[in-house]
Amino acid sequence: MLNIIKEKISEYSIWGFAFGYFACYVPYSFMTKVMSKGLLPVLDGTGLAGFSILPVTALATMIAMIFVISFLGWWKYATHSTVFGLSIPHPTIWTFLSGVCTSLIIGTTTLAYTFDGLNIVFAMVLMRGGVLIIAPIVDKITKRKVRWFAYAGMTFALFALLVSLFDTSGYRVPFFAGIVIAVYLISYFIRFQFMSRLAKSEHKDANRKYFVEEQMTATPMFVVILLIMTIFNFGDVTESVRIGFTFHWTQPYLWALILIGVLSQGTGVFGTLVFLDKNENTYCIPVNRSSSIIAGVIASFLLTLFPGINPPATSQLIGAGLIVFAILFLTIPPALAKRKQKTN
Repeated sequence: MLNIIKEKISEYSIWGFAFGYFACYVPYSFMTKVMSKGLLPVLDGTGLAGFSILPVTALATMIAMIFVISFLGWWKYATHSTVFGLSIPHPTIWTFLSGVCTSLIIGTTTLAYTFDGLNIVFAMVLMRGGVLIIAPIVDKITKRKVRWFAYAGMTFALFALLVSLFDTSGYRVPFFAGIVIAVYLISYFIRFQFMSRLAKSEHKDANRKYFVEEQMTATPMFVVILLIMTIFNFGDVTESVRIGFTFHWTQPYLWALILIGVLSQGTGVFGTLVFLDKNENTYCIPVNRSSSIIAGVIASFLLTLFPGINPPATSQLIGAGLIVFAILFLTIPPALAKRKQKTN
């Protein structure tokens, strides 16, 4: 009986992780937009530049990562080497590269919600729809079985992207925002291939090893990237990052930036645990994407509590709805197939 209960918990744990992801994503995306638009009273309408937000949030994310892995007691799952008599956890070359991709995802996700002319829902449709399309492609490359409904779901995702562009008042994508979203999608494409080959196993130790080694790389690497950007001259970007490292620490809104960083790590933890589920990407990725799409819509409507903030355009809500429909289309058939298999 105990084994049956454990099996049921393991089978549906992905949905618990998805809820955790959703619960972190609503305030994370909401607060990022609040800070970039200057909606917090102490900002007096002056929004913070996207790159100036990143240093504090990156450091908060890194500290939260160390706390989470230590609290779970998972450092033991990482690869260890002895240095001067001390056992030091470290990533392998492959989990290191995956962590580098994850560090780019962390930064581009936060940046995507700071651009004027790119609201939360539209950014969600572009990023989440793009990742949903990537899922069956990665499964095909890594020789995982791709079933017919995966391709159907990909078609719905493409249609959702087209519908969201119909509203000429809401589809303008700033040039740099387009670059940010492209980096986000390419990073996910590479990361999923590492994940599919190194983890997504029935063996929990293998998944935890990947999780720890990727996480211990991603957030410190993100901080290193930002420090490098303060050394070399990238124009206004460098100036914004330098301000982020030096100015915000004495400001009354510091707590909000720290909160964004902690919530970012929360989405990283729960989101990665969803992705690491042993099921194929065409099942796990939609579960993850559905959580963030719904969270983004809720965050967008919460922003309308502030004066002068309009709700998402109808076409963008339709696009988000189509993404959720694609997710249901992808998720229900595998669930029915599993139930049928158990009854036979």
